[in-house]
Amino acid sequence: MKFNLEELQKKIMPVATSFSNNKYLGSIMEGLTSLMPVILVGAIATLLKNLPISDYQSFVTSSGVSNYLSVLINFTTDIISLLAVFLVATNISKKFDVDSPAAGLFGIISFLILTPLASIEKDGSVTNYISFEWLGATGLFVAILLGIFVGRLYAYLVQKGLVIKMPEGVPPTITKSFAGLIPGFIISALVLVIKLIFDNTAYGSIHKVIYTFIQTPLQGLGGTIWAFILVMFVAHLLWLVGLHGMLVAISVMMPIWMALDLKNLEAFNAGLPMQNVPGFAFLMCYTLLGGSGATLGLNLLMLFKAKSQRFKTLGKLAIAAGICGINEPIIFGTPIILNPLMAIPFILTPIVISVIAYIATAIGIVPPLMGAMMPLGTPIIVSGILQGSWRIAALQVVLVLVSALIYYPFFKIADNNAYEEEVKPASERE
Repeated sequence: MKFNLEELQKKIMPVATSFSNNKYLGSIMEGLTSLMPVILVGAIATLLKNLPISDYQSFVTSSGVSNYLSVLINFTTDIISLLAVFLVATNISKKFDVDSPAAGLFGIISFLILTPLASIEKDGSVTNYISFEWLGATGLFVAILLGIFVGRLYAYLVQKGLVIKMPEGVPPTITKSFAGLIPGFIISALVLVIKLIFDNTAYGSIHKVIYTFIQTPLQGLGGTIWAFILVMFVAHLLWLVGLHGMLVAISVMMPIWMALDLKNLEAFNAGLPMQNVPGFAFLMCYTLLGGSGATLGLNLLMLFKAKSQRFKTLGKLAIAAGICGINEPIIFGTPIILNPLMAIPFILTPIVISVIAYIATAIGIVPPLMGAMMPLGTPIIVSGILQGSWRIAALQVVLVLVSALIYYPFFKIADNNAYEEEVKPASERE
């Protein structure tokens, strides 16, 4: 079996490494991950605005607090695509060795150029304005694609020398400002051409085309429990051969999962039913309880059931981090990598608890997650409550117990082996 794992490692490593090192996927993941605090602030404001307590609702409505919370929501989660295009474009240009905020700024400008204006007529005059319709989750795929296009093109033009070169002695800040002038004109002109083309289609804008033919089908596919299970299987298989499989999975799936979560957040804010179950919030709240492999249950077994000093000590050292979803001590201390004994529960546990959480949501035992992106390190139970319900936190506890049951027989074998090794006379140990 060990030989097979090593052979698998040799076959998978080049492909997985190419995903991990891909500049485009890396830029998307880094850019979207940077949005986490903004999304969390918007999610907390949404939760505070919509707490289902009648006296509380009367207070926030009559006092005007609800209106101010709506403003905070409008300028966090409701403009997430506008922020995403800046971050993706900036990160792409950095990956290609052009570190300039101008790439991100032209990303925003390009996004706004391509966003259709809404209009309102009053007293015979027409006022045009930018609606929030495409600035939030609905415009996320355009933001990502445009961020890649603008960031890469900006870096290419700068590297080709299409910049205004200032004489020596001019302050670096001024030099950098003028360096982006020609690339900015070229990018803006190309984006105007793109706008002209899509404005004259039956859809009226690139947003509607991308949303109809790319974003909606991908969300429909990536938002199924079957796709989620497949991604979890591959991610944990990569972990077993020494790669951080979750980073590879997230770099590919983040745009789809984030868009699904943001749709839920918008629905929660509007008081509408939340339609999406699997997503990034689902992954962090249910699937990765204790980290990859849902190892918090294993960690608790070490803490309370271990006979060997090795696992007792590891359980004590790792428990605080495990509660916060960080499990490198367990991954490398057990070890789990290239360990045939732990391969089965490591892959099986996150899949089983994901299916349980999905069924519990589908039949109404717990509500769908509101879609808040929790920062790494948010403790179990706290993350559940922040997703909108104490029932979610209660389900987390149940899933940890389920994970402990799955790991138990495999852990007992490993613990007995470690204990027998410890009680051997020193002369008999290898």
